[in-house]
Amino acid sequence: MNLLEQIVARAKANKQRIVLPEAEEERTLRAADKVLADDIANLILIGNPANIQKSATEWGLKNIDKATIVDPSNNPKSEEFAAKLAELRKSKGMTIEQARELVTKNNLYLGCMIIKTEGADGQISGALSTTGETLRPALQIIKCAPGISCVSGAMLVLTHEQHYGENGIVVMGDVAVTPNPTADQLAQIAYASAETAKSVAGFQDPHVAMLSYSTKGSAKDAIDKATGKSVYVIDKVVEATKIAKEKYPNLKVDGELQADAALDPKVASIKAQGSDVAGKANVLVVPTLEVGNIGYKLVQRLGGATAIGPILQGIARPVNDLSRGCSVDDIYYMVAITACQAQNAKANEQL
Repeated sequence: MNLLEQIVARAKANKQRIVLPEAEEERTLRAADKVLADDIANLILIGNPANIQKSATEWGLKNIDKATIVDPSNNPKSEEFAAKLAELRKSKGMTIEQARELVTKNNLYLGCMIIKTEGADGQISGALSTTGETLRPALQIIKCAPGISCVSGAMLVLTHEQHYGENGIVVMGDVAVTPNPTADQLAQIAYASAETAKSVAGFQDPHVAMLSYSTKGSAKDAIDKATGKSVYVIDKVVEATKIAKEKYPNLKVDGELQADAALDPKVASIKAQGSDVAGKANVLVVPTLEVGNIGYKLVQRLGGATAIGPILQGIARPVNDLSRGCSVDDIYYMVAITACQAQNAKANEQL
């Protein structure tokens, strides 16, 4: 089985309840039909039931009746959700009237309230919504996972170089959300990316490399004379590695490492002797968003790698964002990915 098939199999083995708040959108509804046909997840579709059923009939979709359909304008739990949302956002000045408007008119808020009240395990949107619109209700309602204060995005990069990473697969973060993370945020991204590697990519033993343009002091940051602070990123990566080792003692993490020292055992033996990560890294944490975004796209275009994601991480329950140009298959596989993340989130709560 390839990685996507493995992800689907793990999702099937322990089905989760996933909300699709854009259920009247064609690609989303077609993906839902495929998910339900393959019994990957229990779906909650938000939208007008008559419109959903009419579209399903027109498009020959045979499995939509297996889903739970929630009508935002005629939802018996609307008042309960509004009261709960108003309470959650009271310190920000939200009134009960504003809360009612959100849970009846904004499907993304409604979906997050279903998760918050334990009626679902994860949500996917983005076919019609921006990343900001997807993240805003998630951060306001579901909030970050314990010990995490920043959301990040990981990419699964499937290469043809089987001797690197985990049989040619690496997880890279952050490639989607936080432009210039602090050292503490980088440490959190390292932990969250390792969790994604386990829950989604199926890695048994994540080895996290904190990447830079230096390996173990081979280069030094320039210092701004006016502020006395580092101009570049090496010191931040060194500090992030220290924080990650202290906060997550069970995490196999090392840095600062150049990409070749992180991935190639021969280079590691020269540049980073004694490191238990160098040459064996299967999770790569980049110092800034621009590095991650540029890096994975170069590998994708010039190296023929397949990039899956971004997969949002750091939220207490998974909420994932799609590209507005996504395909039916993109949504189908993101349901499976979100289900695997939900399994992991529940398992971590029981520890």
